[in-house]
Amino acid sequence: MEEYIVSARKYRPTTFDSVVGQTALTTTLKHAVMSGKLAHAYLFCGPRGVGKTTCARIFAKTINCLHPTAEGEACNTCESCKAFNEQRSYNILELDAASNNSVENIKSLMEQTRIAPQVGRYKVFIIDEVHMLSTAAFNAFLKTLEEPPAHVIFILATTEKHKIMPTILSRCQLYDFERMSVASIIGHLKKVAEQEGIKVEEQALHVIAEKADGGMRDALSIFDQVASFSQGDITYQKVLEDLNILDIDYYFQMVDKAFANEVKELLLLFNAILSRGFDAAKTMNGMASHIRNVLMAKDPATLPLIEASEEQRARYQEQAARCTTPFLYKALRILNQCDVNYRASSNKRLAVEIALIQVAQITQPDDEAGAGRSPKRLKSLFQKKVAVRKEAAPQVAAVEHASLPEEKAKQEKVQATATPSKPIHRINFNQIGDTFDSLLHGQRETHDTAGIAENDGLSAEQPTEQTVHVFTEDGLRTEWLAMCQRMQTNKQFMALSMRMQNLLPTITDYPHVSLVIDNELLYSQLLPIKKRIETTLRKKLLNTELDLTMRVASPEEIKRIPTRREILQQLQQDNEAFARLCQTLQLQLE
Repeated sequence: MEEYIVSARKYRPTTFDSVVGQTALTTTLKHAVMSGKLAHAYLFCGPRGVGKTTCARIFAKTINCLHPTAEGEACNTCESCKAFNEQRSYNILELDAASNNSVENIKSLMEQTRIAPQVGRYKVFIIDEVHMLSTAAFNAFLKTLEEPPAHVIFILATTEKHKIMPTILSRCQLYDFERMSVASIIGHLKKVAEQEGIKVEEQALHVIAEKADGGMRDALSIFDQVASFSQGDITYQKVLEDLNILDIDYYFQMVDKAFANEVKELLLLFNAILSRGFDAAKTMNGMASHIRNVLMAKDPATLPLIEASEEQRARYQEQAARCTTPFLYKALRILNQCDVNYRASSNKRLAVEIALIQVAQITQPDDEAGAGRSPKRLKSLFQKKVAVRKEAAPQVAAVEHASLPEEKAKQEKVQATATPSKPIHRINFNQIGDTFDSLLHGQRETHDTAGIAENDGLSAEQPTEQTVHVFTEDGLRTEWLAMCQRMQTNKQFMALSMRMQNLLPTITDYPHVSLVIDNELLYSQLLPIKKRIETTLRKKLLNTELDLTMRVASPEEIKRIPTRREILQQLQQDNEAFARLCQTLQLQLE
């Protein structure tokens, strides 16, 4: 029986031209070989399975080729190329830093750099997963990496560039490998299937390419798995069955039912998906990706952004013609919020079902009683209930009055004809125009806001009567906050009023009031309405002699917010026990 070799090894590229998806990078390396301008250290970084180690091997073989071609490729006929192809070359050494990450391993490697190459011009050291080296090993490697012998070239490969010391990065030429595109993976898989004599559907290759997530090695591994399952005939349904992937038809049905407000049918379809063993979170992510593709299909210019077959793109365009753009926008927002809250939810299925119900109610009219009502519908019903109660209140009062005994009625008549007593003082809550009586009867007082513009909460006219009522600083600040709250009813002053609440006026020389403003921008915004603010405070505080002055705060008056490190240092200075605890446990801020 012939030994089986997986496709990832069997079809590994041996030349720069056979590398898939890294054209710009391989062209740069070929030009470097052709011109003879070679650096002493290279760093290949990128995600897994995109050809970092493969390109390092091809580059190392090409560097030592005795007769390179005019295109910068290795000849594969000289002694150096044959030795490399037969894995007996002593000029190209590979080190797996994941298992050889100690200082001793690096020192042993440095000893080998002293030996000149036997065949060829250079001795090439390929260090894979270089980010796994310890800090001590990196430091031992620094000097040799900076000034290696003339016959030595280092090629480092890593998937996590951020873990490598900056001193190492500064001594290397960096080459960033990109993820493979779906089209590149499909094209390579077609060639492999043709050479292996395997029948395959293009739609099935799309599923494999998307599952690989930009890695060619992952794509070839999945291809071998599916080929073994399907016995040489790879179809779309067999790929879905083998990889346990939800069919795209479910997403088309879910979007159609949501757009038609079929809440019950949508929830039943979601239950059928869960009963087949699919994860709820992955289902929602898949639905969000599907809606994104439908949105891209709305415009022919964005249609190429959909990574799918031509048949699927046509289906996306059909559904995009049926769905409205606002529906797709709102659905994406709801699904994205569901994905954010999914992990924190204790009842994950309920969280997903609520999101599906919200998506299905986007296009539902407010006056339609469906499986669930939108917030506007609930609000209108609530208002109707309140109105009914208000209408019923006078009727109940009339009935109660009619049922009083005659003696009580006579007593009320005598009290009505008597001299009216002193009126009860009406308490104004929060200085915003709501009295106790108005809160009791559910009505809004209007007489307290006389002279105040309804649109912004500021008075435009000066008081006609001269009043000199004494006011305190607490009363001044209370009226100031009340004025800011009234200004929030106007969208034009909403943001300004929020910033005004952080300012507190003070009495400098009664009745002169001073307002210190943090910055020039806020000062320029308050200056045009200064007169109206002053008029409003005069009316509310019943003092026409009140005078308001505004100025920008000096740098000494602005209190800087301390950082976390400054707060920690202050705590350590104030509390010796806490300082000793931090020192003992070696606590530090990250």
